[in-house]
Amino acid sequence: MMDNFDYIKRNYNSLIEEIDALSTGLGVSTPTLVSVTKSGTDEELLALAAAGARDVGENRPGEVKRRGEILRAAGFDVRMHEIGTLQRNKIKLIADSAYMIHSVDSLKLACDVSRHAEMHGRVIPVLIEVNSAKEEQKSGVLPELAEELLCQIKDLPGISCSGLMTMGPAECDAEELRGYFRSTKRLFDELSDKYGFGDSPVLSMGMSDSYKIAIEEGSTLIRVGRRLFIK
Repeated sequence: MMDNFDYIKRNYNSLIEEIDALSTGLGVSTPTLVSVTKSGTDEELLALAAAGARDVGENRPGEVKRRGEILRAAGFDVRMHEIGTLQRNKIKLIADSAYMIHSVDSLKLACDVSRHAEMHGRVIPVLIEVNSAKEEQKSGVLPELAEELLCQIKDLPGISCSGLMTMGPAECDAEELRGYFRSTKRLFDELSDKYGFGDSPVLSMGMSDSYKIAIEEGSTLIRVGRRLFIK
């Protein structure tokens, strides 16, 4: 089956080489690549894991669960990330298996994640989603309220606040996003210095069209999907 998906391996290896080269040129650590698979089929997902992907992101909790089961059944040791807006009634779908949740933006949501994680005897790393552009229609906490939310959730059992995530406006081009990434990195540094984000702090910024800018601005984790599935 995998022989039919050479483009997946080619795309994945090309992206890894680009990330490594850019990071080396900047003199920074290579960021974690989360492969976003919502635009791929289950067969392409398996081909991606066979190519070497070890962190996989899905927007929908049901797919985090289902695709995690597919990968484990095929013998792949892959970390599943919940990267989309998370409804509180869907936490139960991923509390036993999600490696990281990228979109915590309220105390209520964090408390529910904490409760479900404790039921499974787990500590789930979470990221605070920051609405860096202060868009009314977007989820995420406003930058000026991120510290307050961190203080509210940092000692909850069952979760570990590992850092921040931001997306920026969808209509911006990559260069226009730079300012939002830069301000979020500044906020990340301030909160990290003041409170700490554990042993492996995470700043999740950058997607298919913006990951290069995000790496330049200090991202430690990028989320790339579309370009992995181009034939």
